[in-house]
Amino acid sequence: HHASDVLAVELLQKEAGIARPLRVVPLFETIDDLRASQDIVASLLAIPWYRNRIDGRLEAMIGYSDSSKDGGRLAAAWELYQAQERLVALCKSERIHLTLFHGRGGSIGRGGGPTHIAISAQPAGSIDGNLRVTEQGEMIQWKFGTPDIAVRSLEIYSTATLAATLTPPAAPSEAFRARMDSLAARSMEAYREVTRADRFVDYFRTATPELELGSLQIGSRPARRKAGNGLSSLRAIPWIFAWTQTRLHLPAWLGVEAALCEAIDEGHLDELRAMVTDWPFFQSTLSLLELALAKADGQIAAHYDALLTPPEFTDIGDDLRARLAQVEQCLLQVLDQQSLLEHSPNLARSLELRSAYLDPINLIQAELLRRQRLADDDDTLQDALLATVNGVAAGIKNTG
Repeated sequence: HHASDVLAVELLQKEAGIARPLRVVPLFETIDDLRASQDIVASLLAIPWYRNRIDGRLEAMIGYSDSSKDGGRLAAAWELYQAQERLVALCKSERIHLTLFHGRGGSIGRGGGPTHIAISAQPAGSIDGNLRVTEQGEMIQWKFGTPDIAVRSLEIYSTATLAATLTPPAAPSEAFRARMDSLAARSMEAYREVTRADRFVDYFRTATPELELGSLQIGSRPARRKAGNGLSSLRAIPWIFAWTQTRLHLPAWLGVEAALCEAIDEGHLDELRAMVTDWPFFQSTLSLLELALAKADGQIAAHYDALLTPPEFTDIGDDLRARLAQVEQCLLQVLDQQSLLEHSPNLARSLELRSAYLDPINLIQAELLRRQRLADDDDTLQDALLATVNGVAAGIKNTG
C-alpha cells in the first residue's frame, strides 16, 4: 500500500542480520494499489539507499486475484494494463530495468487463460526481453506434468515473450482509451452494486460450497485472511473456486453485462467491434470472457439455488442468471457471432463432451451439500463431497 511496506521488510532483514538479504518485491493488487503503484515506486526510487540496493533492476508484481475480486474482471484488466504502462514509463525515465511479475491464477477470474494470448495483450514495453509469472495449483500439472508438455509450455512462453519484445503492439488510440475508461467504470459500478449489497454474501455462502471448501483441507492457506463474513475477508481462490463449482463462473463476467449492453444501446457497437479487431488487449479480454461463458451453465446454478438457498434469496439468484444471459447476448453482438466459440469448434466440442460427465457430478454435489448441511460431522458425506469437488475441477480444468 505504501513505500514503507517495502522498506519495513528490508529493515526486518537487516535487523535479523541476514548476510545475503533476499530481494523484496512490491505487490500491487487491489484497484487502489494499482492506481497508486507509480507514486509508490517513485517514492522508493527517490531514496538513494533503495536505488543502490536494487542496483538498476526493479521487480514489481501485479496481482490479478484481489483486483478482480475488488472491482470485477473487466475493470481489473484495464487497471492492470494502465498500471503496467505507468511503471514502464517511470522506470524508463529513471533508467531502471523493470521486470513485471504477473501473479496469475489458473481461472479466468484470476487472470488465467491461454498463455500466448495473455502475453500478446500486454502493453508495449512491459515485456522487455523478460517476464515472470506464477503457475500454481492444477496448472503446474497441466503445463509441466511431463517433460514433453513442459518443453512445449516453455516454448510458448519463450516465443510469446520474444514476439512481444521484438514486435510490441501499437498503443491504443485516445478514442479506444476513452471507451475503455467508460466500460471499466460502468463494469466496476455494476459489479460492486451486486457484490456489496446487504444480502449478497449470505446468498453466496448458501448457494455455493464456499463454507464446506474451508473444511475439506484442499488448499495451502486458510479460506479467509481474517475473521469476518464480508467479501473483503475472503481470499480470491475460494471466492472463485466456489462459483466455478456451481458453474456460474460469476467473477469472470459480473459487471461486463452492464458495460457492454449499455454501450451497444448507446450506439457504440461499431467502435467496440473496431476495438476487437485493432487492439490485442481488448480482443484478449473478450476472448477470455467468451471462454468463461462457454463453461458457464445457468441451469446447473439454478439447481444449486433450488436445493440450497432459502426463499428470501430467490430474487438474487434469478437476477444473476438473467445477467449471465444478458452478457452472453451482448458479447455475441460485439464479436459478430451466432454462438460462443464459433471460431474454436474443437474447444467447443471438448466442452460439450465434458458436460455429459460434469452435469451428473454437479447434481450429486448439490444433493450432498444439502444433506451435509442437515447432518453433523458425517465423514462419509464429506469424503463424497470432496470427490465431487475434484471431479468438477478436473472437468472444468479450473480450481481457483
